[in-house]
Amino acid sequence: MIILALDTAGVDCAAALYDGGRDTMLGEASDMIGKGHAEHLMGIVDRVLEQAAIPLSTVDRIAVTIGPGSFTGIRVGIAAARGFALSLGIPAVGVTTLAVMAEAQRLKTPGRSVLAAMDAKRNEIYLQTFDADGEPLDEARAVAVEEAQAIASTFEGEITGSATPLLKPGTLGDHANHFPISIVARLGAAADLSSGKPKPLYLRGPDAKPQAGFAIARV
Repeated sequence: MIILALDTAGVDCAAALYDGGRDTMLGEASDMIGKGHAEHLMGIVDRVLEQAAIPLSTVDRIAVTIGPGSFTGIRVGIAAARGFALSLGIPAVGVTTLAVMAEAQRLKTPGRSVLAAMDAKRNEIYLQTFDADGEPLDEARAVAVEEAQAIASTFEGEITGSATPLLKPGTLGDHANHFPISIVARLGAAADLSSGKPKPLYLRGPDAKPQAGFAIARV
């Protein structure tokens, strides 16, 4: 099974082609762009197809990151995934960014449970815990920093993600949120198709709010 994986949920714009039958990455590309995923994504996909030297028609499944992450980026990735799936007549699956982060950490520290935690700003943290086999122990959610710190204080395992310094004061090193596209592809290959079409995982409302008092009267 050939998987086309897409990630636009963070600062990166990434794509990969993965052969699940042989557990082999056929091609992958990632550019740190911050914004502008919609304009950049198709070029990234073209680069990956060229690396793999296979046509798009050979893809059997699309996998895409669904959040939490950038509101706009998530919508771009999911729209692209659904578009590819519709045009090719194949399924598309969603992969959460917290699951990707947890799996990346689990590969570094096998046999350990993982708390994936993203700094959501506004005194909130997105978090979810996973067991040593990568299975979720609870639902992804947004909680206050104080509540997340209480959870982390009794958690016996590894903590990963941008909220790590908030949960483990004095922690050194780079704790930026990274969603390795190769892991997105592998999780997408193992995903259950019964979950349906990918849809955004928004754990809170958008930061942008409509201005009140500026509505134009209808005539």
